[in-house]
Amino acid sequence: MTTSVLSSLKVIARPKIEPKPPVIGKRMKLIEKLEQQQELATCMIEKRPFEAYREKLVKDPETGERKKQRRQINVRPWYYDSDGHYYLEVKVNNKPIELQQGKPAIDVGDKAKLPEVIETIIKATEKGELDAFLIPKNAGKPLTTPNTASAKKP
Repeated sequence: MTTSVLSSLKVIARPKIEPKPPVIGKRMKLIEKLEQQQELATCMIEKRPFEAYREKLVKDPETGERKKQRRQINVRPWYYDSDGHYYLEVKVNNKPIELQQGKPAIDVGDKAKLPEVIETIIKATEKGELDAFLIPKNAGKPLTTPNTASAKKP
């Protein structure tokens, strides 16, 4: 009597894989943007040009083939200065977040401290300290307003 090749394998039931929460993807996106701002600040300090690129799929009109093409993008700084004193605003969905009530700006001081402060924010984001700002306030609620709800009544 011979043993089959398949009987030598360990066969199990399919394990249930839990989906990742959406906040992790948003956290990674914020970290990517913060690293871009850190590079922008470093380039400003070293007085060298900053260039950022994004890959975009472009369809060739002759062949119809889709190819990846690198395109330069314009990155706006999240920091600003007032008489040589620098401030930083962390932005989510292009809106500054208020780390404390009514206080969206972080006092950096000298421009040489910008990369260091941004690194601190990256570490806080990795630990999940900014997760409350990444999840929309109306998460899980229907997107109806009082006006649209009353308009549906006959």
